[in-house]
Amino acid sequence: MHHPLPRPKCKSLMGIRIAGTGKYLPEVVVTNADLFDRLNFAARGYNAEWIEQRTGIQERRHCRPEQATSDLCVEAANDCFAKTGYGPKDIDLLVLGTFSPDMTFPSTAAMVQDRLKISAPAIEVEAACAGFVYALVTAAAYVASGASDRALVIGGDANSRIVNPTDPKIFPLFGDGAGAVILEKGEPHQGILAYSMGADGSGGGMLCRPAGGSAMELTPEVLAAGKHYMHMDGQGVYRWAVEILRDTVHDVLAAAKKTTDDLALIIPHQANIRIIEQSLNKFLKIPHEKVFNNMDRYGNTSAGSIPIALDEALAAGKLNRGELLLVSGFGAGLAWGTALVRW
Repeated sequence: MHHPLPRPKCKSLMGIRIAGTGKYLPEVVVTNADLFDRLNFAARGYNAEWIEQRTGIQERRHCRPEQATSDLCVEAANDCFAKTGYGPKDIDLLVLGTFSPDMTFPSTAAMVQDRLKISAPAIEVEAACAGFVYALVTAAAYVASGASDRALVIGGDANSRIVNPTDPKIFPLFGDGAGAVILEKGEPHQGILAYSMGADGSGGGMLCRPAGGSAMELTPEVLAAGKHYMHMDGQGVYRWAVEILRDTVHDVLAAAKKTTDDLALIIPHQANIRIIEQSLNKFLKIPHEKVFNNMDRYGNTSAGSIPIALDEALAAGKLNRGELLLVSGFGAGLAWGTALVRW
């Protein structure tokens, strides 16, 4: 039963800055038309435009057979190094958010650390689609306290491996990809002015992968029942996502004594265009031009969605130093992370 507690108080972490960004999307493009044929939509009563009408998604990227989440994350990190001029020797902390790890253990963070040859602790954060903001705040706490000088923060997921490929309602929503940022000391006015980060485990059953952990081993019966794939209460998650996005945006703006007019750019988790329109455009009256979307090309890349979008927004000139950026991730846990950042 879903019984939410009051949201935790907003906090802040100042004196830090994002030095640069990077991303990686697999080369395999899967269009709605591809899925229409593969999932036999016509026989199930769906038309070819059904996916885009309901979600805003036109295509997504899928890993090649030999690729895993760690491969996506390594590529995103290398892109970030190339764009910033930093390299593995400049990093003393790695924080990686994912809910589709290569394997249960060792951590994907440790695999990425080894591949990149970074001499640093490797921390893995599992907060599903809130994973990047969780990882960002974790790294920010290290940098702000002096426990880290320069942190590499990555969010990435290979969703095509954990979603049932025969499910016409869930499989089309997700794509694969990863994004990365480098976090370092900044000016006193830079950093996270306010963030709301929390969890509501009472709603955990609404979005979960039942089998594969210590609670349910992977027996032939469990595999036959598809319990090793993602399960989602679509309507329940949709309602919660609209509310948590709306409410936490309000919370962080109030905590920082700012309004939506002060924002230069908003990057919400790229889950569903209807969630964004309902929460940000309708309830909070935020104009469309301030809200960055790329889900039409990539779908929901979970922990990868915000850093991928941030990299594209910066390349498009949509954010300048000194301006205010708001990011918000929300998903399984139920977990959320919304942060107001002075760029």
